Amino acid sequence: MFTSPLQLTEAPSIADRDSISKRESGVTEKSPMRLRMEALIKEKQNEIVAALQELDSAHKFRTDTWSRPAGGGGISCVQQDGAVFEKAGVNTSIVYGTLPRPAIEKMRVNHKAIDPDVDSLEFFAAGLSLVLHPQNPNAPTVHLNYRYFETMDMQGNCNAWWFGGGTDLTPSYLYDEDAIHFHKCIKDACDKHDRGYYPRFKQWCDKYFYIPHRQESRGVGGIFFDDLDVEEKDQEQLFSFVTDCLASFLPGYLPIITKRKDMTFGEKEKQWQQLRRGRYVEFNLVHDRGTSFGLNTPSARVESILMSLPLTARWMYMHEAEKGSREERILSVLRQPIEWV
Repeated sequence: MFTSPLQLTEAPSIADRDSISKRESGVTEKSPMRLRMEALIKEKQNEIVAALQELDSAHKFRTDTWSRPAGGGGISCVQQDGAVFEKAGVNTSIVYGTLPRPAIEKMRVNHKAIDPDVDSLEFFAAGLSLVLHPQNPNAPTVHLNYRYFETMDMQGNCNAWWFGGGTDLTPSYLYDEDAIHFHKCIKDACDKHDRGYYPRFKQWCDKYFYIPHRQESRGVGGIFFDDLDVEEKDQEQLFSFVTDCLASFLPGYLPIITKRKDMTFGEKEKQWQQLRRGRYVEFNLVHDRGTSFGLNTPSARVESILMSLPLTARWMYMHEAEKGSREERILSVLRQPIEWV
């Protein structure tokens, strides 16, 4: 009698095992940090989109859910040509993948816990990214990104991890009270965890969002940090810090957009806004590490990565701001960052 050989089945991937765990047990404080971070950013995405939708109920956010072949996926929520925002995007992204040896060696510079003796490593990345470009030139563009990265063995056990992120404000016209309010909200969140965080991460933000070829900053700053791991604080403390930073966003930005969205403006102000949007595009496409990482990730969803770009922008040859004007005022601040709080 003929007997067929046993069929060998491929072991489930880490992404598959995580999906099963979430379906069977949910996500709790005892779950791996990657699942807790995923749950956090999806919760905050829902909160933020709901709050922004209230500002303009007539123009609905388009929501796209997508998946990656190697595991993970994301949710992109985008509003275009609305009454308040020319373009508003709030995205979550979950990535499972494999790091090749060159990437491992590069990451070990900042993370010594990564095994140096392997040719590849499994990794997980989760992030919430947001960019809001208002219609009104008096209302500032705002950016936010908080993310978590870990490397794992084939069983899904974490062997190195870190957090990164921040938020920053980019006005076309400067209202000092707006910058002060925005910075105070994020400083209060930082101070709950470490009074050294705000000045340290504010300086890091000013340095990161600098456009060398223009010799000016992209905006009036906020905070930025990266590679915060066990050498900084323990995992629970840093997760709590990121949670509080995310919670501070709506109180920091909603009062500003509510105050500025209906102010009067003319063609001159709109043209200036478009010029400043051009600077935003230059930074994001030339200097931003997140954009570069995303575009160079296999199976990247390009539409979600380039969501950060404004719907319209403008470049004029040899444009100069009039002396003593509001346009010249914002340029002076962008060339020499201010301590707002």
